[in-house]
Amino acid sequence: MGGVTRGAAAPGATDGVRATDPADGAPLVELRDRWARVWPDALALWSPYVRLRPPRWCLSAEDEQREGLTGSFAMIRLVDQTVVISIRQVAPDLAAFPLQILGHEIGHHILCPADLSDNAHLLARVRRGLPGVEEHAPTIANLYADALINDRLQRSRGLVMAGVYLALATSGDRLWTLYMRLYEILWSLPTGTLVTPGALGQVDDRLDLDAVLGARLVRSFAGRWLDGAGGFAALCLPYLLESAEHQQAWRIWQDAVAAGAGGFPAGLTEVGDDDADPVHPAFDPELSGSAGGRSPDTTEDGAGVAGEEPREGDDRGSAGQFRQPFEYGQILRASGLALTDHEIAVRYYRERAARHLIPFPTRRAPASADELPEGTVGWDVGEPLADIDWFETALRSPVVIPGVTTVQRAWGADEGGRPERIPVDLDLYVDSSGSMPDPQVSVSYLTLAGAIVACSALRAGARVQVTLWSGAGQFTRTDGFVRDEEAVLRVLTGFFGGATAFPIHVLRDTYADRRPEDPPAHVLVVSDDGVTTLFDRDEAGRDGREVARQAVASAGGGATMVLNLWLPVDTNDALQAALDDGWDIHVVREWADLVAFAHAFSQRAYASEDAR
Repeated sequence: MGGVTRGAAAPGATDGVRATDPADGAPLVELRDRWARVWPDALALWSPYVRLRPPRWCLSAEDEQREGLTGSFAMIRLVDQTVVISIRQVAPDLAAFPLQILGHEIGHHILCPADLSDNAHLLARVRRGLPGVEEHAPTIANLYADALINDRLQRSRGLVMAGVYLALATSGDRLWTLYMRLYEILWSLPTGTLVTPGALGQVDDRLDLDAVLGARLVRSFAGRWLDGAGGFAALCLPYLLESAEHQQAWRIWQDAVAAGAGGFPAGLTEVGDDDADPVHPAFDPELSGSAGGRSPDTTEDGAGVAGEEPREGDDRGSAGQFRQPFEYGQILRASGLALTDHEIAVRYYRERAARHLIPFPTRRAPASADELPEGTVGWDVGEPLADIDWFETALRSPVVIPGVTTVQRAWGADEGGRPERIPVDLDLYVDSSGSMPDPQVSVSYLTLAGAIVACSALRAGARVQVTLWSGAGQFTRTDGFVRDEEAVLRVLTGFFGGATAFPIHVLRDTYADRRPEDPPAHVLVVSDDGVTTLFDRDEAGRDGREVARQAVASAGGGATMVLNLWLPVDTNDALQAALDDGWDIHVVREWADLVAFAHAFSQRAYASEDAR
């Protein structure tokens, strides 16, 4: 390895072309075809069983813009398992390294970050190691992933990855100098092989020691790389603070900073190892040799290619604590997702609610009807052709005359033995006044409880109407009773933060023209003592209590209030009147108790006997 020098022929380069002297003037199409022929060999570097679609080759700036390739000459997309290569930017300096570059990009799909979920968890851990500069997590995560992949290819597959960095020597700030020195230590290269001559003065004792720690970390955590991500970020932090403004100079190497764009990683709402404070490599006992750590000179045997291996005692997934919505959103945005706060909140509460969903209740009717044949009646032109009873028609006359000799079967109904199940619609009213949290910033248990009950209703085939309300005139709702989960969650995750005035007119108008054949609906109100505004007078001067009484009677499925109260219900005249009118009032002392209520409410009021 010591023979690799700046400007020399690059060992491992294909077609015998020098790294700094690629086929001058070669057409881009010819260069693309030459690289395309190397693709099967690049796949075989990882496994003979690896299958990925061929890369998307960009021959022009328009191609790069269409594929979303900016800044770098290569990128990956995890959402569709794609590698994108800009042939226009490859020529001429990197033309001799198709195997190295293609093998590296494949490594992102196979080793790190591998998939959307691991990519998001990688970013979460790196963010923990970059307090105050979390916005640079994609860059540091990319550097960490590159080091893991390059070390695997150089040490275990015999490729000279150092030649790629020599071909495009980057002016070195201190972070980049640290990174190049890390590679020199990993691959036993003399100081100055990859560190540019102008940056050699930056290689002081502190940087050299940190590079040794970084090399040890990359090698020690190669088989379970998620465990080392936070420590790598902590190692880079002081250098990042010194040189963040110079990152544009080496942005060309950032091929995975937006790898998660267009996808949706699941499992991010729950707090696990991602939120543990990272340990700087200087204080990590695993890197000191006392906990089985491996030195930089230990040969990598290829174990753990697929990703992280869980350690004994890893209880991720059962911690019972969750991220706040704004933290969840920051990780999604770092993954490359361009989402608004509202869109992020919809995803957050959908994921939080998912574990609590149950088959939503149905109401037992007396019995379902079984059809019985009851003779025949005439079939006329214009009725469905499939309704003709051809056997009876042929018995009536051998000559078929539509509308004259044709007949159809008449059916009657007999009481069946199995009960018919009718889903109970849900009419949900959620308080969004100033005393409630903004669900797009911090956890709102009102929103979460509403999502649990509403999504359960939709799962069972019921319809849901959601009304989010605050002060007078401050309300939003779905377009009546709907079966659109996205529309329901978008209303639930909104926020007003104003005064408190229950929208009596919405409740009134919902049931003003109720028809007997409409399915029953259950009215559910989630609020605090501000719910008593339900019993004020509406805009027409009608008594709110009378409006509510008539609406609940028309709904036909019962009514429930779940309220955050400190005083007993019997001390509040308005709530006592609600009890007298048939409302079921459930009191919670802590907002978090709404989650248990939502599950118990669904079980008690709606679930079938089998579900219970």
